[in-house]
Amino acid sequence: MGLFSKDIKTLDDLFVHTLQDIYYAEHQIKKALPEMVDKASDPQLKQAFKSHLTETDEQIKIVEKVFSLHGHKPKEVTCPAINGIIHEAKDIAGDVEDKKVLDAALIAAAQAVEHYEINRYGTLAAWARRLGREDSAALLHQILDQEKATDEKLNRIAKTSVNTKAA
Repeated sequence: MGLFSKDIKTLDDLFVHTLQDIYYAEHQIKKALPEMVDKASDPQLKQAFKSHLTETDEQIKIVEKVFSLHGHKPKEVTCPAINGIIHEAKDIAGDVEDKKVLDAALIAAAQAVEHYEINRYGTLAAWARRLGREDSAALLHQILDQEKATDEKLNRIAKTSVNTKAA
């Protein structure tokens, strides 16, 4: 099902497609995070990535619950956006030799992922409300709040430690 294909006829169809998109994205993020943990040298950053990995596992379960509440089985649809963000992060990380600069690059990459997730979960929560699915909206908003908190945590680590060391 392409994003604007004939298969998407209603807001409900679009909701399910976007839920499949973020489900795929969360699985890709789960695969990428261990490498980010390994590459990070700043202890706070390393811990933030470990925490986000645990959180991602929980978020996958919540998304599966939203599928169930919506009467669908969990299914992934390839998300070119997250693939591109992760690919770019790996490219940049592979080019940086200085560990302090690498930490700054890793934060920037992680925040690109967070901003994508914030966009998707915010949109999904709004659509769920419009569709009269407060149960799903509440769960999606819970994930949205977690993504915003992770972004704020990464921003704080960057400003108070990593960017100063990288400079």
